[in-house]
Amino acid sequence: MVFSDLFFIFVFLPLFALTYIAGTYADKARCRHDDAAGKTTSRPMMWRNASLMVFSVLFYAWGEPIYVLLMLLSVCLNYVSGLLIAGRKDGVSRKVALTLGVAINLAILGSFKYLGFFCGILNNAGLDIPVPNIALPIGISFYIFQSISYLVDVYRRDTPVQRNFFDLLLYIAMFPQLIAGPIVRYGTVANEINHRTVSEGDLAAGSYRFFIGLAKKVIFANILGEIATQLLGGDITNLSAAGAWVGILAFSLQIYFDFSGYSDMAIGMGRCVGFHFPENFNHPYISTSMTDFWRRWHISLGSFFRDYVYIPMGGNRRHQMLNILTVWFLTGMWHGASWNFIIWGLYYGLIITLEKYTLLRHHVPRVFSHIYSLFLILVGWGIFYFDDPTRLGQFFHAFFGMNTPQGFPIEVESLISDNFWLILAALALCLPIRTKVAGWCDRFVTTGNRAAGSYVLLLSRAVIAAVILAVCVALLIGATNNAFIYTRF
Repeated sequence: MVFSDLFFIFVFLPLFALTYIAGTYADKARCRHDDAAGKTTSRPMMWRNASLMVFSVLFYAWGEPIYVLLMLLSVCLNYVSGLLIAGRKDGVSRKVALTLGVAINLAILGSFKYLGFFCGILNNAGLDIPVPNIALPIGISFYIFQSISYLVDVYRRDTPVQRNFFDLLLYIAMFPQLIAGPIVRYGTVANEINHRTVSEGDLAAGSYRFFIGLAKKVIFANILGEIATQLLGGDITNLSAAGAWVGILAFSLQIYFDFSGYSDMAIGMGRCVGFHFPENFNHPYISTSMTDFWRRWHISLGSFFRDYVYIPMGGNRRHQMLNILTVWFLTGMWHGASWNFIIWGLYYGLIITLEKYTLLRHHVPRVFSHIYSLFLILVGWGIFYFDDPTRLGQFFHAFFGMNTPQGFPIEVESLISDNFWLILAALALCLPIRTKVAGWCDRFVTTGNRAAGSYVLLLSRAVIAAVILAVCVALLIGATNNAFIYTRF
């Protein structure tokens, strides 16, 4: 089940909303009863959390009925590991407990995600080792990294240990961000698990954010993905330079709208139930360097590696080049067990290292640094897209104009003309236009008649959301491939 599925929108979400509302009334009744009896309600969100937890497990089990047991086992192991870390007094015992907990998490991730890859490498080296065919549990990279961040933060005493198993399960398995992030730190939502409020403004803003994400996915990402597949998904032996550039541009826009759309939907749903998840994107295609790009793209993953790998290794203080390359090797590996992801990670690691010692030390006109960044981003997405080395070589052969076909083939012209306004709108929406419009709207509401301004803003957003829903439903009817790209990582 995915967020942009009609069943999720018209069945799962309404059922969850009704159950959650019923839980809200049940919790309020408990609190009133306890107040009348002179008692303090220890778990004021009990029924709301129970409904959220049950629907989160159902959401995951819908597509992974077997691997939901793996996720539950992972939560159990991290629950025990957290208690062991918090229960030890001396530093050595706490470090041993942390090391054991992190090792178990990495073993789970490695077994399902990388075992087949490494067995294949050993086979290629001459060793006769059977390569296991293990299906990758959806979202495993995300919930394992959240678990690791929880254990490390408990060890550092940045956050208290969670002594209630079901609250920890709720944190790790919460369906809005379970399968594709953002990677949420436990400290970000620890207080909100049992003490959160939802205002009418939260519901309105969260719902609107959900529909914006839905539009990104269904209207933009899905159609741009079809363009990329037509140009890059088949035989590319005789791919033209124009086809290579238009194809990888379409994929670059697709993966941005796909992943940022998921993040918008996750953040929006989280806000509707009182959770404030961190932002995951900040207009990455306006970047003026690769360093800037990775401060804007998948922000939660970048901050994870910064805080739990880069800084502990020494950060900028010592062995900076080694630290950067290590982080980017791991970033590539995180995305998948394939050589192209490793190359992709090291590609960015080398560029960012060079920027630290060259480009960023000098003033470069913004227009040139922006063009430089966009070109390297397109090259990076080319490496990311092709997991077959032969096809990767064929793509770059065409990308740099080394193939025989020249000019704009009729297929490329047709794709551009048929989708001209969509592509133009996608390029425009990569700019911080929506952010600026939101700022103008906020100023409009806060000046003059606040009540009238709020009403106009709410009505405008309701109309936009209704139009988005109608268009998306029309596009989703009969759709066959609607999965989010990052759910496979």
